[in-house]
Amino acid sequence: MSTTTAGAIAAPSQAGGKRKAAIIVGLLILLLVFPALSLTGVPFLQGLASQANVDVIATTISYALLATGLNIVVGFAGLLDLGYAAFFAIGAYLYGVFTAFQVMPHWSGFWEPLQMLGLVQKMSIGGADVVHFTLSFWLAIPLSALVAALFGVLFGFPTLRLQGDYLAIVTLGFGEIVPIVFLNADPITNGAAGLNGIQAPSLFGYSFGVNSVPYYYVAVVLIVILTFVSIRLRDSRVGRAWMAIREDEIGASAMGVNLVNFKLLAFASGAAIAGIAGTFYIAKLQTATPDMFNFNVSAMILVMVVLGGMGSVWGAIAGATVLSVLQFWFLQDLTNWIHELGTATGIGFLNKLDLVQSIDLIFGVILVVMMMYRREGLIPAVRRSPNLNFDAQHAVVHRGGFIGVERLGRYTVEQGNALEVSDVTVRFGGLVALNKVNLVVPSGGVVAVIGPNGSGKSTLFNVITGLVQAESGSIRFRGEEILGLAPHKVLEKGVARTFQNIRIFPNLTVLENVLIGEHARLSTGPVGAILRPPGTRAEEKRAVEWAKDIIALFGNRLAPRTAQTVSGLSYANRRRVEIARALASRPKILLLDEPTAGMNPNETLELAEQIKDLKSLGLTILLIEHKLDVVTRLADNVVVLDHGEKIAEGPADEVRRNEEVLRAYLGRGAGVSHAA
Repeated sequence: MSTTTAGAIAAPSQAGGKRKAAIIVGLLILLLVFPALSLTGVPFLQGLASQANVDVIATTISYALLATGLNIVVGFAGLLDLGYAAFFAIGAYLYGVFTAFQVMPHWSGFWEPLQMLGLVQKMSIGGADVVHFTLSFWLAIPLSALVAALFGVLFGFPTLRLQGDYLAIVTLGFGEIVPIVFLNADPITNGAAGLNGIQAPSLFGYSFGVNSVPYYYVAVVLIVILTFVSIRLRDSRVGRAWMAIREDEIGASAMGVNLVNFKLLAFASGAAIAGIAGTFYIAKLQTATPDMFNFNVSAMILVMVVLGGMGSVWGAIAGATVLSVLQFWFLQDLTNWIHELGTATGIGFLNKLDLVQSIDLIFGVILVVMMMYRREGLIPAVRRSPNLNFDAQHAVVHRGGFIGVERLGRYTVEQGNALEVSDVTVRFGGLVALNKVNLVVPSGGVVAVIGPNGSGKSTLFNVITGLVQAESGSIRFRGEEILGLAPHKVLEKGVARTFQNIRIFPNLTVLENVLIGEHARLSTGPVGAILRPPGTRAEEKRAVEWAKDIIALFGNRLAPRTAQTVSGLSYANRRRVEIARALASRPKILLLDEPTAGMNPNETLELAEQIKDLKSLGLTILLIEHKLDVVTRLADNVVVLDHGEKIAEGPADEVRRNEEVLRAYLGRGAGVSHAA
């Protein structure tokens, strides 16, 4: 990337970062000093910072916590969860049950160690000694996160294969079941009457009681910590994996993302935050009933995320703030004004109108309007791509092979075959897609697979990379059986691929797409992503440098567009991004599925030269290609498929003269005509 281009991209980014940091610091200072405004002696400021308003802001922050958690599930990972309030309820009841005077078993020696830890008290009621649970609020916060996360995993595991509407329906069912369980567990939860007398938090001997100010500051600390955690997760290997799943599950899996693990991690992370919010919310209210956690709550939190911008951390907080202000302040005041108007005009309908009771309808209208006119939300997660400067737009394009291909290093060419496909059969119902296909790719060689449409070429790639299961046969890579492995496991072995129909992540930048290609070569987990110890920072730095090196191979085709979202690129450049992403995984064999499809002759020639560069470095390549001039230029050996069967194999010039190949491509009469 040229210095001019890099500076043009970096300068606005740095300025924007400083401006954002200043805004965040300003908001934080405002939050910290807000309750102190009641001490100024100014009537307006005293009214503004009243106990009631401080309490409303604390409640607003609790909803912002919930929106932040749901944003991980829906916004980052793209998993539509309509039962999110269930985890809110789990955190709430965990604290409520172990502090209220509902569950009080008989005292025995078993409880004495817990009494020493301050978790229970011995009480006498009606002459009998009983146990009163006194779980500390500060212990309940991490405990509720842990328990809710566990339920998130238990709930998420059986739903992993579901997507879209089906997942939404199952989560909706889960969200309805949990409140019903609490409603019917009378001995523990007191049923519909709910838990009362829930213990107020205390700190250094000071009980919060009903004073709103200490709850307010706890809420501020929680939102700061969890916003920090959410941003750290988003801007890490973990967050990139979630967003890859959101964009394209098949593409993510083929790039080494373990779908099961990362979906469960998303469910657990979102549930943990909901559990924390539940404990805080109930500690502040000091009462809990099942109807506080119904579907309306889940729907409201989802509307907050959509309004703010799905996938946007700050958007989730903004959406929660706007809707909370609307619900707790604006609608109530507007209702009072309407009632006054009704009294003044004598219109009885206006006196009966209560907008607060119509909040669900209003939320529904907001959701519809946002979907119609601003789907990206108030604060979009996808940043607008920076405009290229004049030099970048009019730069001379290198039309040869890769630029600086030596940065890839030489690939180890071992003796024997890199890939051996033996008697592989694939059926889709009654259709035989592959019938006992055999194929060998020597280490360091280039083998092309050709054939008419529907001949089974892409199915062959899919079965090699684990996206399709074979009925029988064997696939060995470097002597190791890989048939039946999950796609991410195949990628870990060193088998990377591109797709006939491009599978990139359109709402991510070029750099982020290529970084996802490195996923299997990185080790950062959620804890490392949050804490970012020196080892994690060094790994991320190396990953970014390697991704930029890969992008630089394509010269001015991609280098100036590193920070642009892929959806705005030309078709040819999206192809290049997909190849760059595969190269970033450091493959030992590269499977290219019609890489020049849709390219003009000049672009085709350019890509062919780049593939030739990879061949010269010793990278093993398996290629599907319809353009025979490209096949002739690159391939050491050609395999021809037709109707799922191998009909010919050999050098390109020999295969082009094969009568059976001509009949497959040109029709059954082609062989006779050619002979004549």
